[in-house]
Amino acid sequence: QVQLVESGGGLVQPGGSLRLSCAPSGFTLDDYAIGWFRQAPGKEREGVSCISQSRDVYYNEPVKGRFTISRDNAKNTVYLQMNGLKPDDTAVYYCARIEARWDFVPLQDRCVGPRIGYWGQGTQVTVSS
Repeated sequence: QVQLVESGGGLVQPGGSLRLSCAPSGFTLDDYAIGWFRQAPGKEREGVSCISQSRDVYYNEPVKGRFTISRDNAKNTVYLQMNGLKPDDTAVYYCARIEARWDFVPLQDRCVGPRIGYWGQGTQVTVSS
């Protein structure tokens, strides 16, 4: 049974940092690209950052230079380090598995909802003073 479990969300002041973790199970992490997505109230879910099996990375423009995605296959965990947080970063953050049949597509084009096979349950990130 494929599962992805996020942790690390919370309330943080503007300019602060959080590190999200994603712990997958039911499949071999090495074999899949993984993405972080977010959905703010009243907005569509968007791809924030994705990492390929070979550790290529993609970031959407609003988070470039502030967020860092990484994976530790030995620990079976994918991370999203978020620095310089802004109120606009407030959202539910989801970890997701990108389906392998899309591996021929450039990573930035895989970091979108229709390429996802499995989603985590989400973790709330709130940036507020």
